[in-house]
Amino acid sequence: MARDELISRRASSFGSRAADYAEHRPDYPTAAVEWAMAPVAAGRPRVLDLAAGTGKLTAVIVDLGFEVVAVEPDDAMRAELSALLPDVTALAGTAEQIPLADASVDAVLVGQAMHWFDHERALPEIGRVLRPGGVLGGLSNDDDFSVDWVVGLDGIHTANTTGGARGIHLPVELGPFGDLERTDFPHRQRRTAESLVATASTHSLFLTMPEPERSRTLDRMLAYLKSRPETAEGEFDFPMRTLTVRTIRS
Repeated sequence: MARDELISRRASSFGSRAADYAEHRPDYPTAAVEWAMAPVAAGRPRVLDLAAGTGKLTAVIVDLGFEVVAVEPDDAMRAELSALLPDVTALAGTAEQIPLADASVDAVLVGQAMHWFDHERALPEIGRVLRPGGVLGGLSNDDDFSVDWVVGLDGIHTANTTGGARGIHLPVELGPFGDLERTDFPHRQRRTAESLVATASTHSLFLTMPEPERSRTLDRMLAYLKSRPETAEGEFDFPMRTLTVRTIRS
């Protein structure tokens, strides 16, 4: 399969497991959202949560008291968001075609999705809906590779990561933006061995992996977690880092 075709398949794979995504995927640290929003946080800015999925980031934005509108292309994912946050306006749309007026939001935040965008089309479109001086922020949860057992778990499936992307790769020169600032924040998710494997199964890598390879890899991950004293019994904190970037619309 060609790489571009594989990326397209992975980008569109989440809707089939929308309920599992809503149950198992982690949220985002409040401190990361506050940092992304700092340039426009005065007053009550209007925020677009772009590629909002099931509302993991949307909920944090709401809790911080900002006005928010969500845009998500997948009907099943958007339905989960509306069930969780019925008071939030949730619209069908993509990063390349945003259903909002020009200069209508103070911030655009993106959680775990910038690597799926067609940046040549998306960044000018994001610039269109942002007011001058508005902020574009991206957040991406990743494993904390300073922890030995996390490295070992990751090693079980790293050979199968073709078509994915870690972190946030944002060519801001394609849109009306200034320099890109980066930082990261500690984060964690309370898991069991079984629920952590269930979380992994909602990742696009596994959603598009053929059987029996998918089941075999997930079984190996569970066996590994059951073999480690940190994760063998009961609940534990799964350590993560949340990479966060921001740039200002010029």
